[in-house]
Amino acid sequence: MRVVRNYLYNASYQVFILLVPLITTPYLARVLGPTGVGINSYTNSIIQYFILFGSIGVNLYGNRQVAFVRDDRVQLTRTFYEIFFMRIVTIIIAFLAFMIFLLFVDQYQKYYWAQSLSIIAAAFDISWFFMGVENFAVTVLRNFVVKIITLISIFALVRSYADLNTYILILSISLLLGNLTLFPSLKRYIGSPKWRSMNLWRHLLPSFVLFVPQVATQVYLVLNKTMLGSMISVRAAGYFDQSDKMIKMVLAVVTATGTVMLPHVANAFAHGQHEKTKQLLYKSFSFVTALSVPMTFGLMAVAPTFVPLFFTAKFNSVVPVMIVEAVVILLIAWSNAIGTQYLLPTNQTKKYTTSVVIGAVVNLIVNIPLILLWGAVGASIATVISEATVTIYQLIVVRKQVNYHNLFLDTGKYLLAGLIMFVIVFMLNNRLPMTWLMLIVEVIIGILAYVILLLLLRVHLIKEVKQNLKN
Repeated sequence: MRVVRNYLYNASYQVFILLVPLITTPYLARVLGPTGVGINSYTNSIIQYFILFGSIGVNLYGNRQVAFVRDDRVQLTRTFYEIFFMRIVTIIIAFLAFMIFLLFVDQYQKYYWAQSLSIIAAAFDISWFFMGVENFAVTVLRNFVVKIITLISIFALVRSYADLNTYILILSISLLLGNLTLFPSLKRYIGSPKWRSMNLWRHLLPSFVLFVPQVATQVYLVLNKTMLGSMISVRAAGYFDQSDKMIKMVLAVVTATGTVMLPHVANAFAHGQHEKTKQLLYKSFSFVTALSVPMTFGLMAVAPTFVPLFFTAKFNSVVPVMIVEAVVILLIAWSNAIGTQYLLPTNQTKKYTTSVVIGAVVNLIVNIPLILLWGAVGASIATVISEATVTIYQLIVVRKQVNYHNLFLDTGKYLLAGLIMFVIVFMLNNRLPMTWLMLIVEVIIGILAYVILLLLLRVHLIKEVKQNLKN
């Protein structure tokens, strides 16, 4: 039950940290417009590269290492401080690199400086530690107040396009404060640092190994916005960013299992329970498929109504982008289950790294012609192609380790139920008035249709849920 509880905490946390931009997005779309939204998206995409290089894979590596030693307080204390202070040093180097970058940039200088607080905030991000010890509640509770203050600040201080810099500052400062509020909870798990026994740099190489796939992942998470802003316009980057926000909101619920399962599987693997790791993968894969299929088809079906209602008609160009990009929800759900929940915790880092590097290379190659041809829609197509490449490669490398029949158990039934649900919702979407009430009705009908179909198709997951409820 701890895994289920942690999943709910982490899903809540991932949704919650995206909740503020989700609530404010309709307001900001009207206040800042496509250009303001695009400038924020473009400058933030640049800042993410410096955060990435400064973090050097600590989020994944720290999570895993803490899971390995969490039963030994002395080792846990040493591991935390070594990884934490190593990241402080690398973030400082990244910030110096950022200042050098600004010497060669004339446009958007003030926005870059406002965004740069996020680099400093990254130095104090210790969420990886609490994920490693499987305490997800603290990250939810500690950030709640900060996010509420952020929400109030945005509505109080951001009134027009002229307040774009204020908006960026609010987001950056809230990120920093949110990270700092986690530190008081550390004393429950660790003691004081023993400086003489610490060796910061023993973590550098293994962390760097996980840094490589994160760089590759970042390529097709952020590079699309950077290339759109540079090759087409900041407005095009803004259109893609608005679609991407919605996709990430949905993905937060699905991929929350990855963060929860990584330390759980890593701990089981460390104790030699290899068969258990496979069984955990089968269950997790079935669960994320059951979740991601209706989310993928549902978002595609309601996009024509949702976009103008949520963003205003100025953002109608987001509709085709969102319909295409929605496919990655299912693809990332699968690659997250195999990569984050199996390959990484079982120390198959090289295979995981290779998969995302190949995906990044494919993304880079197809991005240029597709963006030049179709702009933001082309970027979304490139994203789908790259994610499909990652998923296919990971499925190939685990073919001798897992049973495909068990892995894809009931997947056909999930897809059939999702497709029927899509037809129902899409038909309703074309016939009902374009209002929020009707959109909510469509979503409710879609959920009910999907659940009823799963019951009629007698998927194995329903049986497991019933058994768990009885126990």
